[in-house]
Amino acid sequence: MTAMAHESLTQAEVLLEGFLALDTPEGFRAELIEGEIVVTPPPDGDHEDYIGLIVNQVIRRSRTDMQFSGNKGLKLRSGGGCPKDHVIPDGTFAPMELRLYRGADSWMPCDGVAMVLEVTSTKPKADRETKRRCYARGGIPLYLLVDREAAQITLFSEPEKDDYRQHCTLPLGKGLALPEPFAFELDTTEFL
Repeated sequence: MTAMAHESLTQAEVLLEGFLALDTPEGFRAELIEGEIVVTPPPDGDHEDYIGLIVNQVIRRSRTDMQFSGNKGLKLRSGGGCPKDHVIPDGTFAPMELRLYRGADSWMPCDGVAMVLEVTSTKPKADRETKRRCYARGGIPLYLLVDREAAQITLFSEPEKDDYRQHCTLPLGKGLALPEPFAFELDTTEFL
C-alpha cells in the first residue's frame, strides 16, 4: 500500500470549490462576490421590464451591433486573498463580431465585454458598491446601473483598480448618453 501526499487547500480554494458545487434552486442565482456567497431570488416583473427596455434600445440604436446575454456568469479578478469573483450581471453586452458567448463555459472571462447592466432589486447595496468594484477590477469598460429605489440611472466608465473614475447619474426620465461602441442616447422616459 502506498501513501499519497495530500495538498492542503487554502481557504479561498475551499470556498471556490464549495461555491462551484452549489445546487441552487430553480430561478435563484448564486454568485461569489469578494469572498462571500450571495444567493438572489428570482426578479420581479418590473426588474425584467427595465432590462427589456434597455436591451431593445441597444439592439435597435447602437452604432455597433451588440449581442446580449441575460444572467451570464463572469469570472473577474478579485481583491485581496479571495478566489476570483464569479458574478452574474442582469445583462452583458458584447460586440456581435466577437461572438463571445459561443462555446463559452458557464463562467467565462470578461475580456471583450463592452458593458454590464444591473437593475437593483432585493440587495441594492451589492449593485451600487460591491458589484461596481468587481466590474471595475475586471476592466469592464461600462457599467450601467438602474437604481429603482433612488429612481435614477448611472453609467460608470473608465475602470481603474477597484472602481470607475467617471460616472454620470441622472434621474429616470432623462436621456443618458452611452459612449462608443454604443454611441446613442438611452431614453429612460419609459422607465417612469
